[in-house]
Amino acid sequence: MRLSFLEPLYKQPGPFASVYLDTSRDTAISDPDAAIELRRRHLRDALTTEGADQDSITAVADIVGSDTDIPGTHGQAVFTAHGRLALLDELPAPPPRDTARFGALPDTMPLIVQHAPGIPYLAVHVQYGGRHSTDATGTVRIEAEAGAWPRTKVTPGHRLREEIPVTDWLNAAGEVGRELEGYARRIDVEAVVVAGDVWARGILVRRLPASLRGQVTTVEGAGESEPGRALLEQRLESLFSGRMAAHDRALLDTFFAERARDGASAEGLSATVSALQRGAVKALFLNNHPESPLRLWIGSEPGQLALTEEELRSYGTGDVHEERADAALTRALVGTRAELVVVPEQQARLREGVGALLRYADPSSRA
Repeated sequence: MRLSFLEPLYKQPGPFASVYLDTSRDTAISDPDAAIELRRRHLRDALTTEGADQDSITAVADIVGSDTDIPGTHGQAVFTAHGRLALLDELPAPPPRDTARFGALPDTMPLIVQHAPGIPYLAVHVQYGGRHSTDATGTVRIEAEAGAWPRTKVTPGHRLREEIPVTDWLNAAGEVGRELEGYARRIDVEAVVVAGDVWARGILVRRLPASLRGQVTTVEGAGESEPGRALLEQRLESLFSGRMAAHDRALLDTFFAERARDGASAEGLSATVSALQRGAVKALFLNNHPESPLRLWIGSEPGQLALTEEELRSYGTGDVHEERADAALTRALVGTRAELVVVPEQQARLREGVGALLRYADPSSRA
């Protein structure tokens, strides 16, 4: 996963207030707005306890719960600094629990985890209820969406909607297919999910460009979705659950290959931190441990991080302090434009939960 969406955040000076909370409204709670207001008050109290300045606390409070137009279960991630909004992001799922932190670095790992696996896809619904013949009367309705899963749950991608007389469907399906291919190229799609009438969707699939046909998965069920939610959301949830994006999977396979031959890889916290210090990391792999107690020492620059204060000061770094390891690692990745891959433990259990694919082989990278 590329972390370019976080670059504007790290260009701002800290300290940062980082808040995650559940902002779902269509729930069994009789008054969800009152529940969100209660969460807002609890988060203000938590930020006060953390030592946040009043301007940053007020900026958080002004934004929390502002996503009234998003239906379904979801959450918000809010980052402020010096009384100004630094970043706002809608979460595809509510966080496991509401959190509020104040510190020199933003707490971005929970946000990154909710962006994963980041699978680029096309969802297509072909609606037709008439006689299965191209000399029948009626209309074929096409709705398609291009996006990255699971972000499109709360930030819908580009939608295509067309209505075509069934008498024109054989020829028009090819044109629709070429239009879909254009969307697919723009996002480097890896899955084309097609639902709807079996006959009408079959014609479309057979007339898709060859570059898309091999990526098609057909699913059953209707394509209706709430406004503001992903097309075919429930089907996509079932299809993509536990899956890694192909790009991330390829990086992980390369890491395994390099590790097997003692090549351009590092594993374990010490070796990975050493590689980050040198700007040698191409991609970092992380088993997600949201409550990990691991901490690192950092300086003012992304590559200034170490396991101990003594080590960091030995490099001539003056202003140092201790931070959560995930926050320090993320800043280093964004600062060196390295990628991050969240690896489910059932896919691979990494030593100390962390490993790295390096830009070049270096014997000093191995612990």
